[in-house]
Amino acid sequence: MARVLVVDDDPTVSDVVRRYLEQDGCEVRLAGDGHAALAAVAAERPDLVVLDLMMPGLDGLEVCRRLRARMPELPVVMLTALGEEDDRVAGLELGADDYVTKPFSPRELVLRIRSVLRRSAPAAGPVLLRDGDLVADTARRVAQLAGEPLALTVREFDLLAFLIAHPGRAWSRAELLAEVWGWQFGDQSTVTVHVRRLREKIEADPARPRRLLTAWGVGYRYELAGS
Repeated sequence: MARVLVVDDDPTVSDVVRRYLEQDGCEVRLAGDGHAALAAVAAERPDLVVLDLMMPGLDGLEVCRRLRARMPELPVVMLTALGEEDDRVAGLELGADDYVTKPFSPRELVLRIRSVLRRSAPAAGPVLLRDGDLVADTARRVAQLAGEPLALTVREFDLLAFLIAHPGRAWSRAELLAEVWGWQFGDQSTVTVHVRRLREKIEADPARPRRLLTAWGVGYRYELAGS
């Protein structure tokens, strides 16, 4: 049973999300503000956090920033207001794995949460993906660069593993949304943000990437070391 922490200062929204998640078999804990959310994560270590960005006091962006500093592997799904693209992009920049825009369908939110939880689970069998000194272990869902662990979010790891497994091919952002996120439609800036964050972690010079390249007019291409 997945343990999900729902963080929202609107008790009506929290209660609706809680009921749908419990019907889906999740164990749900509620937090009404950012400080309560951080305390709940530290005490209970949930499997996933549903995080509203627009909260008084310690807002969702700051909560996400602190969560990423402490637990980069913890999946986070954002709740954002319709039309607040800057906040959505900021949340993705901080490492949120997915987002749902308010007003949202509770069923859509449950499906997004299922998808993130499924992808955060270890692979069924041992698969070690290598690119020179960069290694991604899909069984343990950990990655290393030059022997040092990389602090990757769920989606960052998924994107890295997918690209290493499919080098040399140019992928459009729409294709990556479908292959890595499992979305048939959505904001393609999600891919752009995750590529930028991943470059910052695997490239010696993110401004001049040698692995995760831009395929002009198409999207992105991964080149293995020495290729």
